[in-house]
Amino acid sequence: MKKTLLSLAVLTFTATLRAAAQGCSVCTQTANQLGKNGAEGLNMGIIYLAFLPLTLIAVLAIFWWRHNRARS
Repeated sequence: MKKTLLSLAVLTFTATLRAAAQGCSVCTQTANQLGKNGAEGLNMGIIYLAFLPLTLIAVLAIFWWRHNRARS
């Protein structure tokens, strides 16, 4: 069960890094105005900004999981 949960968490985390920008109408309008190269740069910028919070959440989750596993 724990391996499955960990695998699911890793899969979700890596899928998030590859996700394209989807969201508000302002981002969509900006991406349309920038063209293909600009839109790809905007997507990479969003992923870049999301990387640190997602990494912190993953690290905290791993520490929490190890701590709870040691108690059992």
